[in-house]
Parts: sequence; structure tokens; C-alpha cells
Amino acid sequence: MSQPNAIELAIELATRKRDDAARGVAKVLRDLDFAHDQMAQLESYAADTDARLTSTTGGVLSAELIRHHYQFVERLQQAIQLQSRAIADAKAQVERARKVLLQTEVRLAGLKQVLEGRQAVVARTLLRREQRVTDEFAAMVYIRNRAQWAHGEAL
Repeated sequence: MSQPNAIELAIELATRKRDDAARGVAKVLRDLDFAHDQMAQLESYAADTDARLTSTTGGVLSAELIRHHYQFVERLQQAIQLQSRAIADAKAQVERARKVLLQTEVRLAGLKQVLEGRQAVVARTLLRREQRVTDEFAAMVYIRNRAQWAHGEAL
């Protein structure tokens, strides 16, 4: 396999990896949004629970009802703490995924620069070859014209 084909293949593979990394970033961002939505739902539910307890009882609460309410709110707070950890984990995953994406983009850019450099070398080589052919042709025309001129002068 020639070098340009090998580089093009490497670029294609690096592009796929970059695209996969971009999809990975998008997925972990969706997961983070979902975790934030769940947190908002838990916090809203906790606030609604407190509001319902105080508004529906008319101010008279039994000890049993208050105990159950506090147990329920305590479990809600535990769920909120767990969700906070889930959000922190999701943020860490987003950062890791973004680093991977950045690394793949740098790799792809480097490969593209290598390909461009090699293409520039090939273009310069072709240009030199064309210039050499043009120079040779011009020299032959000159020699022929000179010979015709000399032959014409000699006659």
C-alpha cells in the first residue's frame, strides 16, 4: 500500500474515532441533562410534599403523621443526595468524553497535516517535472531555430 493511501486510511479511521467520540460526548451530555431533570423532579416533589402536609391538615397534625412525613422527607433527601452524586459522576464523564474527543480531533488534524505536506511534496515534484519538460522543449526549439538560422545564413 502506498504512503498516501495509508495516510488516507489512517485519516478515515481517525475520522470514525472522532465521530464516535462526538457521539459519546452527546450521550453523556444527554445523561447529565436527564440526571438534572431527575434532581429537579425530586426537589419539586419534596417541596410539594411539605406544602401539601401543611396546607391540607388545617394546622392540626398527629404525631404519627408528622413522624411518617419526616421519614418520607428523610428518604427524599437521601434520594436527592444520591442524585447529586449521580450528577457529579455525569459531569466527570462529560469531562472525560470531551478530553477523548479533543484527543481524537488533534490526532485527525495531525494526520491531515501530514497528508497535506505529502501532497505538497508531490505537487512540487510534478511542477519541477513539468518545468523540466518545458525547459527541454524550449531548448530543442531554440536549437532547431538556431540550426535553421545558421543553415539559412550558410546558404
